[in-house]
Amino acid sequence: MKILFMGRKSIAASALRWLAAQKDVQIIGVLTDHHLPVSPTAEAARSLDLPLFTLDEIQSRLVSDGWTFDLGLSLLYWRRIPPALISVPERGIINFHPAPLPDYKGTGGYNIAVLEGLSQWAVSAHYVDEHIDTGQIIQVDRFEIDPQTETARSLEATCRQRLYDLFLSVTAKALHTPALLPSYKNEGGRYISRAEMEAMKAIRPGDDIERKIRAFWFPPYDGAYLEMGEQRYTLVNRRILNELADPEASSLFTKELK
Repeated sequence: MKILFMGRKSIAASALRWLAAQKDVQIIGVLTDHHLPVSPTAEAARSLDLPLFTLDEIQSRLVSDGWTFDLGLSLLYWRRIPPALISVPERGIINFHPAPLPDYKGTGGYNIAVLEGLSQWAVSAHYVDEHIDTGQIIQVDRFEIDPQTETARSLEATCRQRLYDLFLSVTAKALHTPALLPSYKNEGGRYISRAEMEAMKAIRPGDDIERKIRAFWFPPYDGAYLEMGEQRYTLVNRRILNELADPEASSLFTKELK
């Protein structure tokens, strides 16, 4: 089976290595963030001697060279996949989304989970269509989270393992099923754009500042912030400071700070 792989971060690198080890699989190309100085998925592709492409390059190959593939797999790939590419594989393109579908589409899901004090979250597998996160749902893996302590960063860490497990499970089925996997409609829910999420980070009158700090703690991105003049200053709380502290050192005065 010819597969086009799309993804980034260390989770996608691990998924790519697993996929390359499967029998009767040919990975025709990898789309990732290899334009960045640090790219775990690009490093994995190079170590496996797999070709790296940009989205524009792969579309050109499909048109000019008549390339084709049977299945597409997308794991944290950040770009919208164009209809011309979606229509190529007979078995579709499966995306692994770090939020529950159909409830939360787009970006910023981790932030909203914490900001709204949710006690449950999920990761989802769905087919890609021409819109963002609206294709037929294949599987949703739900799990409990702690609304009192969760940060966007800690939730991302939990979802990373959940997404990897979901990738293995769903992809294994897709590799051994000669058709599209069973799926159901992906209707309703909320779409959150990058601009909308960024606007939420500003501290406004009446905000639950403690919760907002946790909701947007995701280095190296700006967190919940205050503006002074033309500068933005990200806020942290005591819990985050404790997490960042040297585990082999302790403060004489921490207990006195309230």
